[in-house]
Amino acid sequence: MMMVVNVANSHDYGEALTKSLLFFEGQRSGKLPPSQRITWRKDSALLDGFDLHVDLVGGYYDAEDNVKFHFPMAYTTTMLAWGVLEFGEFMGSDLQHAYEAIRWATDYFLKATSVPGVVYAQVGDPYGDHKCWERPEDMDTPRTTYAVTENKPGSEVSAEIAAALAASSMVFYGFDRRYSKLLLRRASRVFLFADKFRGSYKDGLGPAVCPFYCSGNGYQDELIWAAAWLHKATKATYYWNYVTRNIHSVDSVFAEFGWDAKHAGINILLSKVIMSMHSFYFVLDSSLFRPNADKFVCSVLPESPTKSVTYSPGGLLFKQGGSNMQHATALSFLLIVYSRYLYGHGNISIVHCDNVAVKPSRLIQVAKGQVDYILGNNPSGMSYMVGYGNKFPRYIHHRGSSLPSIDQHPEHINCDEGRSYFASNQPNPNLLIGAIVGGPDINDSYNDSRADFAHSEPTTYINAPVVGILAYFKSVMGRVEIG
Repeated sequence: MMMVVNVANSHDYGEALTKSLLFFEGQRSGKLPPSQRITWRKDSALLDGFDLHVDLVGGYYDAEDNVKFHFPMAYTTTMLAWGVLEFGEFMGSDLQHAYEAIRWATDYFLKATSVPGVVYAQVGDPYGDHKCWERPEDMDTPRTTYAVTENKPGSEVSAEIAAALAASSMVFYGFDRRYSKLLLRRASRVFLFADKFRGSYKDGLGPAVCPFYCSGNGYQDELIWAAAWLHKATKATYYWNYVTRNIHSVDSVFAEFGWDAKHAGINILLSKVIMSMHSFYFVLDSSLFRPNADKFVCSVLPESPTKSVTYSPGGLLFKQGGSNMQHATALSFLLIVYSRYLYGHGNISIVHCDNVAVKPSRLIQVAKGQVDYILGNNPSGMSYMVGYGNKFPRYIHHRGSSLPSIDQHPEHINCDEGRSYFASNQPNPNLLIGAIVGGPDINDSYNDSRADFAHSEPTTYINAPVVGILAYFKSVMGRVEIG
C-alpha cells in the first residue's frame, strides 16, 4: 500500500537539513569539540556553575543572547529527539550530526540534574546580559546559577527536562544502551521530583525567568508531556495511568504547541497509542487524545471552518506574539507526524472538520507549504534560513554573528564597545548557517534589521522542529512514500 504525496522538487531539502543542524553548533556553549564546524565560534562560559560549586559547562544559548535558559533548551532537545525517532532513517549522513546535537544537550542536562532534590534551571543573569552586546567568548556579565528545589519548585522546567531525557533515551537505545539507560533513569527521577514538589518556577525564581521564559499556562501540561514520553520509553502502565488521570486538568486548547504549551503535542504523541488496535489502551478509552488531535488539525488547516490560526496573504501560518516562525515549524511538524500516524487506519484516517473531510495527504501539503515558504516560496522571494538560497537575512539579531570573530578581532570587545557593531549598517560578518529567523509580519513584509528582534532573531526552538520536517521532505522529494 502507498500513500501518494505530491511533492515537487522545489527545494533542496537535504541541503536545508544539513544547514539546520549546523545552526546548533553555532549556539553551543562551553568547550567546543575538535569536530566543531562553525569555526568562528570559540570556547565560552567555561566557569558556569562555579558560583554554586557545580559543573554547568556546556549546553546551548537559546537565541541571540548569552544566557542558558533550560526550559526552552529542554523543549528544543525533546523536539530534536522526536524528529530523529520519527524521521532519523531519512537523515543519511546528517543523522550523526543530529545525534551530536541531542547529546550536547543531554550531557548538559545530566549535569543540571546531578544533585538529587535540585534542578538547575538557568545560568546567567538575564538583566546584566541583555544590557550588553558581547560575544559569548568575551562575556563578563554575571553568570549567576539559578536552581529549583523542594522549597522553590519548578515543575514546568523540571518536567520538560524529564521529557527531553526520556525522548533522547530512545534515540540512543540502539547503539549506546548504557547511555540510554542513564538518561531514562534520570528522566524518571526528575519527573518524580517535578510531580512531588509542584509549583511554577516563575514563583520561586521570579524576575530571573520572567518575562523571558516564564510559563504562561502553568506546569500541568509539562507534567503530562513528561509522563507521556516516559510511557513511550518504558511502556510502564504507571505513566499511562498518570496521563489519563491528569489529562482533564489541562485546558482544552488544540492549536497550542511550543516551549510553553504542550497540549497539541500530547494529543498527537498519544493518538498513536489509541489508534493501535493491538493495544489494550484502545479498549480502555478510545475517546482520549485522538478526538483532540483531530481538533488540532481542524484548528490549523486553512480550509477548516473551525481554524484558530491566521495566514498571511503569502500563506504563512500566523499566531500572535513575536518569533512567529516557531509556530509555523512546530505545528507543521505535528501535522506531518499525525498524517503518518493516521495513514493505514482505514476510515479513521479521515479527519472531519465539520463538513470538510481531510485526508492525511492534505496535512502533508499544508506542512510543505510552510517549509517552502520558509525556504523562499514567498512574496519577498527570501529564504528565512541563513545561508540557504541567494537571498536571506544578513542583519540577524544575534551577537556572535554581528560581532567580529576572535580570529578576526582577538582583542576583548567589552559591553559598550559591542554597541557600535549592533548599530552598524554593515551585514553581519559571521554567517550563522542554518538559523531560521522570527520571520516576516502578517503582511509578508520583512525588515532585515538587527533592531527588529521580534522578526530577525533566530532561536533553537524555531529550528528544532524543522530538522525532522526537512528529513521527511528529503525522503519523499519527487516520489511516493511507501506506507
